[in-house]
Amino acid sequence: MTLDKVSFNRSAAPRGPASNAPAASNASRLFVVSNRVMLPESTQTGGLAHALSSLFDRRGGTWMGWSGRLSSSLTPKRRSEGDIDYLTWDLSKEEFNGYYRDYANRVLWPLLHGRTDLMAFSPAALQQYLAVNERFADQVAAEVRDQDILWVHDYHLIPLASMLRTRAVQCRIGFFLHTPLPAPHTLVTLPHHRALLGLLAAYDVVGVQTHADALALRSYLCNESGAREQGDLLAVPEGGLVRVAAFPIGIDPDAMQDLATHAQELDEVRDLRQSLVGRELMIGVDRLDYSKGLPQRLRAFGRMLEHNVELSGRASFLQVAPESRREVGEYRRLSREVQRLVGDINGHHSAPDWTPVRYVNRGYPHSVLAGFYRLARVAAVTPLRDGMNLVAKEFLACQAESDPGVLVLSEFAGAAAELGDSALIVNPYDVDGCSQAMSRAYAMGQEERRNRWHTAMRILRRGNVHHWCDEFLAALEEPSVRQIAGLPAASPVVRCGSRRVHESRNPRQSPSWA
Repeated sequence: MTLDKVSFNRSAAPRGPASNAPAASNASRLFVVSNRVMLPESTQTGGLAHALSSLFDRRGGTWMGWSGRLSSSLTPKRRSEGDIDYLTWDLSKEEFNGYYRDYANRVLWPLLHGRTDLMAFSPAALQQYLAVNERFADQVAAEVRDQDILWVHDYHLIPLASMLRTRAVQCRIGFFLHTPLPAPHTLVTLPHHRALLGLLAAYDVVGVQTHADALALRSYLCNESGAREQGDLLAVPEGGLVRVAAFPIGIDPDAMQDLATHAQELDEVRDLRQSLVGRELMIGVDRLDYSKGLPQRLRAFGRMLEHNVELSGRASFLQVAPESRREVGEYRRLSREVQRLVGDINGHHSAPDWTPVRYVNRGYPHSVLAGFYRLARVAAVTPLRDGMNLVAKEFLACQAESDPGVLVLSEFAGAAAELGDSALIVNPYDVDGCSQAMSRAYAMGQEERRNRWHTAMRILRRGNVHHWCDEFLAALEEPSVRQIAGLPAASPVVRCGSRRVHESRNPRQSPSWA
């Protein structure tokens, strides 16, 4: 499978139902598809897992995707827990290497985070990426029917809607991108960018984290794929409308507060609290990734200790950074750099009874992290680029109202668009500026801390995770997307065949399909 076999052309006349689809019914069911499915026993959780768990708890539905296991088995596995049905399948080692390691994580991830210097494109990896998406499409097409709602998540599955349309899947399909979206002039550095990114036009709704991301995507699709703005919709040349809009992902702040309160009796939280007697904690919680700005953050903390002697012996920095993607060379190099910086800081500033940086390469359950957040006076959330970063929101939600901590937040995290008045906003590349913000956070008085916290909580409650889910699904269920175009109620088919794509030399023209 190559990109010249995939098209996002739309037809105004939908095909009949797929022969392998379940029997027709008037009941609308929710299906969610993501690269990885977090099963109930999984301890490796993140923002997407918690958001989707919240959605399923309220609405029920089916979660589909990769099991996280490698095997030669092609048989999907089913299980149910309460109102959630899980349908998962394994990947082969070859599929994992090409689809996940080499294309999703060595091409799309650095592209979307503006690190084009780290992209390592290969045609073989792209072919494997498309082939695995075809496998996903086969599994999904066998389950859904026209009345259902299908919500696809993240950059691993960009082509999925187009592939489903070729299988006569006519239900409403939405896509949400959890990463940031760079400017159009960065997106065009992706080889075959028009052919791949143009496939987003097969979705009914494309959601991103911020209004800036939405503007970037709309601009890209207009300039590179020939789309035209029609109100808040984009009309694509192949005949159809797609809504591109910002839906900032939220958390459940009240649930996080409860979690932080109950976590105080956990052994791990009690041990950390006892180790901090006479000291004040700054915390960072990030997957070990070059987008998170860990070297810059460590340098800023070291600079703070150099310039604020009163914090020597008092400030303690806990950086939780579970390692991932060890098979990618950039991550191994990052791990070595972070370890060296931790060693330098501790070597220069430690005392017999005080180690300034505690660096932990393991993950903790959400219940434990909530307790850690409650203990912290400062949180450093300083990514170089991030879609949203829910750690920022979770830290604030976990604070005690009477004596809340302070958030130091990168201006390049999506959360900064919402929390600018609640946090100390920094440029993570400015080590001195970050250092000064950290020392200011330690010195901030209680009244200012409480005012900032109350402002943040109003924002977090108004834009909570339930609001995020409801807003996106409401947009996806909105019939005006098709009614405006005079199209049938069912989504039009996206046809593909053996036609080859010839990318235009004119960047303002969409690809031609010969």
